[in-house]
Amino acid sequence: MSVKRLYAGLMTGAALFALSAPSAYADTKKEKELEARIEALEKAFGSLTGQLQSSQAENVQLRAAVAQAQANSADAQAKASEAAKSLEAAKPALAAAKQDGFSVGNGATRIKIGGFLKTVVTMSKWDDGSVAANSLGRDFYLPSTIPVRTAVPARSTTNNDYSAKHTRLWLNLDSNVAGHVLKGYLETDFQTSAGTQGSERTTNGYNLALRRAYVQFDSLTVGQDWSTFQNVATLPESTDFVGTTEGTVFVRQPLVRYSKKLSNKATLHVALENGETQSAVMAPVGTPPALTIVATENDQDKLPDIAARLNVTTPVGEFALAGLGRQLRVDSGAVEDTAFGWGVSGSGKLVFGGKKQHDLRFMATYGEGLGRYVGLNFSPDAIISAAGRLETPRLFAGFAALRIGLTPSVRTNLMASYQDVSYPGGFAAGYFNGFNETAYSFAGNIFWTPAKGFDVGAEYRHGVRELVSGATGQLDRLEFAAKYSF
Repeated sequence: MSVKRLYAGLMTGAALFALSAPSAYADTKKEKELEARIEALEKAFGSLTGQLQSSQAENVQLRAAVAQAQANSADAQAKASEAAKSLEAAKPALAAAKQDGFSVGNGATRIKIGGFLKTVVTMSKWDDGSVAANSLGRDFYLPSTIPVRTAVPARSTTNNDYSAKHTRLWLNLDSNVAGHVLKGYLETDFQTSAGTQGSERTTNGYNLALRRAYVQFDSLTVGQDWSTFQNVATLPESTDFVGTTEGTVFVRQPLVRYSKKLSNKATLHVALENGETQSAVMAPVGTPPALTIVATENDQDKLPDIAARLNVTTPVGEFALAGLGRQLRVDSGAVEDTAFGWGVSGSGKLVFGGKKQHDLRFMATYGEGLGRYVGLNFSPDAIISAAGRLETPRLFAGFAALRIGLTPSVRTNLMASYQDVSYPGGFAAGYFNGFNETAYSFAGNIFWTPAKGFDVGAEYRHGVRELVSGATGQLDRLEFAAKYSF
């Protein structure tokens, strides 16, 4: 019921009450009381009407505010929707901006260029002879090139070499293929090539050489890469091209490899790799003839080498176990024979320290007919006997390297490396006297990274080579390196 209707009802009731009074006496007293009541009622009604009007005004203002708020909200939602659409449209460009490199083929393939520029200064002291200029033994630590003491002792020599041959360039390619991973990798340097090298007298120009070139499609890798028998992750930081050479499995070659992730912590790699048999024989050379070791890359293999490696990641580090099986084959003139070569290799990297700034890296390898896979061919794959048979030397090799992080930008590495070769029986006494038997080295370095991507380091190395005859030679080398990685 509205207030106006209530008021009208009260007024009507009052009039009827007045007419029904019993006498005109005016019931004056009662009339006055009635008039007083009516007056009070009118005042109450007036107050109620004022409150009602005020409430209605406030209600109108509230409705206007709500309407304005709704309008503002709709506008904000529209702007937010436009912003979301703009962000979604910009995502590809933002993603591309965050990536390194550049796109080709209408953006289908991303190419990244990287590598490092490296210069080394090497001071070498050979105790028992000299090593030819611009040869591999001068460029990096290669145990098989250390001169050994002969019947007529040679004087010691000292060499000082400067080189930027270690400089490396690579291309990383990544293509967008729906539902598949398609990647390519190409890596080169100026150290690997055995071709014409520059003269230090003038230009110091060196040939660009292929290191690695492969394509990866999902779990399949096809091309030239590090051998599956090798665990590259364990190689210690060194100013040298390799470092712990005699104790390291070190081979790059064409292969077809399949990788299977067994779990979040384990991956299995199985590969067929390039077969190549390197044989050696004592043969007469020169005039007058003298028995000399003649080493040959036969390139007559019919079967690929088979390699497998299991990588496991744990809270304390990364570990790998690798195996290799190969057929050795020589078919040349009077020699036509095959032999079986095999090997196992365990390696790992233990990480420790509060900030995991230290690590211990190691590798141990054992087998027969492994010559070219270990120590940059310190021993041959096979020996050719007088009967034209292939006999396989047995070897053990290993290294350990301790890395200590002194500060966030300074670290030091201490390393030891070793290889020992056992030759087969059935040969004439002294037949193997000129063959390598043992090599070992100790080294220590310190590296400083004054800015991201720029490293400078100094390293000292002592290396020893020993022949089966017992003849030995020693190398002491101090090396400095500066490297800019990009």
